[in-house]
Amino acid sequence: MNYYVMQVRTRAERRFIKLAEAVVEYRPLRLVHPERKLSIRRAGRTVETLAAIFPGYVFLESEELPTELYWELRRVPGFFQFLKENTDVQPLAGEDKRLLLHFLSFGEVIEKSRVRFDENSRIRVLEGPLSGLEGRIVKVNRRKGRAKVSLDLYGDTFLVDLGFETLEEGENGIAS
Repeated sequence: MNYYVMQVRTRAERRFIKLAEAVVEYRPLRLVHPERKLSIRRAGRTVETLAAIFPGYVFLESEELPTELYWELRRVPGFFQFLKENTDVQPLAGEDKRLLLHFLSFGEVIEKSRVRFDENSRIRVLEGPLSGLEGRIVKVNRRKGRAKVSLDLYGDTFLVDLGFETLEEGENGIAS
């Protein structure tokens, strides 16, 4: 399966998908927008929110990109361009595709990773979306339970916060 990348209005990705599903006649149409759960503390209370993993991007899952689908999607409000560029639309390949498939393997909404910290305060990912991305972690905020991860898409690098839960060792060595 191929994934084509569309740049759309940032923070309006869900709206774009709903409009596209209503307006575009081409079927089957599968648009993907992976999101992450984050805990945000406001006024002393912790609230779970959803945020985009790839802000401003929506992915089209399709074997090919027919001309009629290309033009229908371009007419949806909020659409900016296909990547690499509108005149040279190419599906994701190589490391870009592996990264997207890594996140999609956890579902369209990814949960927090489970981690431990070793005696040198280095993060050790036990399970979750951070597994396999340890080398991309730029910064860890233990208090907020977030790891800032460097992601690449078509040569552009950006930072994304991914949530984690810290598992502590109990007295008998079992995580609590």
